Amino acid sequence: MGRRAEVVRNTKETRIRVELNLDGTGNAQIHTGIGFFDHMLEGFARHGLFDLAVEVDGDLLVDCHHTIEDTGIVLGEAIRQAVGDKKGIRRYGEKTLPMDEVLVLCALDLCGRPYFCSDAVFPTERIGEMDTEMVREFFYAVSYSAAMNLHFCMFRSGNSHHMAEAMFKAFAKALDESTGFDPRITDVLSTKGSL
Repeated sequence: MGRRAEVVRNTKETRIRVELNLDGTGNAQIHTGIGFFDHMLEGFARHGLFDLAVEVDGDLLVDCHHTIEDTGIVLGEAIRQAVGDKKGIRRYGEKTLPMDEVLVLCALDLCGRPYFCSDAVFPTERIGEMDTEMVREFFYAVSYSAAMNLHFCMFRSGNSHHMAEAMFKAFAKALDESTGFDPRITDVLSTKGSL
C-alpha cells in the first residue's frame, strides 16, 4: 500500500490537491500552471522515487507567489502525514548533488521542529515563468508545514536552472533517505522517545 497522504487546501488565492506516496516508483502527475515549477516537482518525484500528484488552480494573474508557496505548504503537510509516527525511520537525510557546474548539499531532520536555512543566491530573477526567489519560499513552506529542519549549502553556484534543479533533486534524495527504514531502529530515533 505504501505510506500515503492526500491533502486539499482551498483559499481565495489557490485551490490545491496533493497526493503523495513515499513508497512509490517516481510516478508524477503535476499541473500547477507554471512550467518550470512542474518540471521541478516532476524531478523531485522521480529522484525520490515518490508517487506524486499535484493539481493547482492559483491566481497566476497576480504572480506565481501564492501558487508556489501554497503548494509548499500542502506538500509539507502531505509529507508529515505520510511519514506517520516515524517509528523505524532513519530520521536524518543528506545528499550532496552535482548538476554540471553546480554543487549543492541538502540535509534534513524529520525532528518535528521546523527550521529552514539556505545560502543559495541566484544570478537571475526568473527561470521561465518562475521567480527564482520562490525557490526559497517553497522550501521554507515545506519545512515549516512538514515540521522538519531543512538546510541547503550551495557549494558552487552557476546557471539558475541548474541551481534550482539540483536543490529539488538533492531534497528528494535526502527525503528518501530520511524516510527509509532501518531494521535496527525499533521505535523512533530519539532519546526523548518521540519526534
